[in-house]
Amino acid sequence: MTTKAELRKALRKARREHVAAQPDAVRALLFHRPPAPLLAKLSEKAVIGLYHATGAEAPAAGYARFFHEAGHTIALPHFATESSPMEFRAHTEPHGESDLEDGPFGIRQPAQSAPLISPDVLFVPLVGFTDDLARLGQGGGHYDRWLAANPGRIAIGLAWDVQLCEELPTEPHDIALDAVVTPTRIYGLN
Repeated sequence: MTTKAELRKALRKARREHVAAQPDAVRALLFHRPPAPLLAKLSEKAVIGLYHATGAEAPAAGYARFFHEAGHTIALPHFATESSPMEFRAHTEPHGESDLEDGPFGIRQPAQSAPLISPDVLFVPLVGFTDDLARLGQGGGHYDRWLAANPGRIAIGLAWDVQLCEELPTEPHDIALDAVVTPTRIYGLN
């Protein structure tokens, strides 16, 4: 088996090529709203944690708008500094994103003054995943640490189909997902 670093490099390349090959009109229709079987599993009052996608990551902005319009509180990751632990703060304007600013990693995040909140359901980015819901993240361990410190949360990956792997190297601190949503399938959600 290859190392996590080698896998990340290969999977990021495949993800970039996959997204670049999609016509803009097709890409605009994907990840526009959560699939009905997923929505059936979520409480109407659940606080929804999402992420601000960068590069070729599966976009989460459509989900943010959908859940906001449905009356859910939305949260995005926030980092005070690069060495700070990940926390979640309220994202109140998913249509215009006027409540976001650049964070220490160059990713849009809520301002430090936004209310600190804890998601019940967390949609996470990923580099790779398996059909048994193992996740290969960016390598910083932020989501694994947050999920370990906040047990009982539902963790759902958003991914392109090209990110599916037969197997991934895992370590004891890696936390499996409850589900993964791609443009063509939902993995998990038993």
